[in-house]
Amino acid sequence: MTPSQELKRLRQRAIRQLVASRPVGSQRELVDALVEQGFDVTQATVSRDITELGLLKVPRSDGHAYMPVTDVASVAPPAASDERLRRILADVPVKVGRSGLILVLTGTAGTASVVAQAIDESTLREQEGTIAGDNTILVLFADEAALERWRDRFLALQGSIPEVLEPA
Repeated sequence: MTPSQELKRLRQRAIRQLVASRPVGSQRELVDALVEQGFDVTQATVSRDITELGLLKVPRSDGHAYMPVTDVASVAPPAASDERLRRILADVPVKVGRSGLILVLTGTAGTASVVAQAIDESTLREQEGTIAGDNTILVLFADEAALERWRDRFLALQGSIPEVLEPA
């Protein structure tokens, strides 16, 4: 084994130990921790190591953190909450349209993925799925009743309806 291969093996072992011992939310955080341990690394090197080690950045209740892909299935997703969606909708104007059993949500350029993710993380569960483009989100429904209930709750969260309807 060459000295550079040995150094890489030690560095990657240190990365595995770091992500196993505490939440590490960014490559910069990993670089800083490795430098503290005496490694001379760049963010590009750490990025390659993350890929080679099969680490994924996953949402946790205390923020995002890197985890081995083998451990990802054991992490419980954060509890559903409408708070993030409410905050986003307070800042991003979203127009609600309709085509059959599809609601068409239109916001400003570049906002669709943020709004769609907030919907997916919210307590709005009657949709079959969401598809986001740049400024448009398609929300798909299996039946008319589910669409109507979902739209009413979404509009309440958006503030278009004076009272907020909580899920049953």
